[in-house]
Amino acid sequence: MAIGVVRGWTGRALALATALFLGTSPSALHAGGKLNVVATTSDLAALAIEVGGDKVGVSAIARGYQDPHFVEAKPSFLLNLRRADLVVAVGLELEAGWLPPLLNQCGNPKVQPASQGYFDASQSAEILEIPAGPVSRAMGDVHPMGNPHYWLDPANGLRIATGLAQRLAQLSPGDAAYFQARLEDFRKRLGEAERRWDERMKPYRGRKVITYHRSWPNFAKRFGLQVVDFVEPRPGIPPSPGHLVALMARMKRENIKAILVEPYFDLKTPQSVARETGGQVVVLMPSVGGNKDTGDYIRLFDYDVELVARALQTDK
Repeated sequence: MAIGVVRGWTGRALALATALFLGTSPSALHAGGKLNVVATTSDLAALAIEVGGDKVGVSAIARGYQDPHFVEAKPSFLLNLRRADLVVAVGLELEAGWLPPLLNQCGNPKVQPASQGYFDASQSAEILEIPAGPVSRAMGDVHPMGNPHYWLDPANGLRIATGLAQRLAQLSPGDAAYFQARLEDFRKRLGEAERRWDERMKPYRGRKVITYHRSWPNFAKRFGLQVVDFVEPRPGIPPSPGHLVALMARMKRENIKAILVEPYFDLKTPQSVARETGGQVVVLMPSVGGNKDTGDYIRLFDYDVELVARALQTDK
C-alpha cells in the first residue's frame, strides 16, 4: 500500500507549511511566459518537455530511481503544485497514497481532478491487465483499473505526448502551432528509434523471462517477450521459500535465464534464484532519469532494450 503524504511530518508542521503555501502569491504563474507543469513521474515530465519545449517549465515529483508508488512528502511539492498550470498524473491509482492529499492541501483549484489543469495520462494510453472481477487485498497490490506501468510502451508514450500537446494548446492557444511542431518532431524521432529497437530485439521475440514485479507487461508486449512468472508471488507480497523453489524449478525446466528487476528492489533474492538456475539478473530502468544514461524518454528505451538484448543473446 502506498505511503501517505504526511509520513515524516508532524500534524502541526504540515498545517504550518500548508498555511504558508496558501498565502503564497500566484504571481509566479506564467513566469517568462511559460506554463508551469508538474508531473508526478519523471517519464511524464520528459514527455511534457518533448512537446512543451521552452514554452513550459516542468518539474517531476517522483525521481526516476524511486518507486512511484511510494513518495515522501516535501514542502516543495506543495509549493510547485500551488504554482502549477497543469498537473500530469499517471492515474490508475498509482499515486493514490500521496497525490490526493497534496492536491487537497496545495490551494490551487486549477489543477484539481476533472479540471482543465489536470491531465490523467492513462486516458490516452492502452491499459493492460485490467482485472475481470473484484479485487481484494488477498491478491496483493493489484490495481483495479489496470496496470499503471503503461509508459513502458513507446506507442503509449506517443499517445500521451499527443494528448499533452492538445492540452497545452488549450491552456496556451497562441502556442498551439509550436506544440504541434514539437509533437511531430518527437513522432519522427520516436519512429526512427522504434525501428532500431525492433531490429535489435527481432532475434529474441517469443523469449520467456521472469520479472520481479508486474512492471513490464507493456514493454514485454511491445517487444515480443513472454513474462511467464514473477519473483513476487503476488504484487507487493514477498516471496515464500515454497514459491522460490517452484520458480527455480520452472526456470530450469523451461530454460528461462533472464530475471528483470527494478533498481529499487532488494537484489538478494533474485540473485540467489539466478545462481541456482544459471540465470542472470538484469536491472532495468523503469523510468527516465533512473541513471545517467536514461536522461530522456528515447534514451530510456535505448538503455533497456540494449540490456535485454545482451542478456538474451547469452541465453542459449
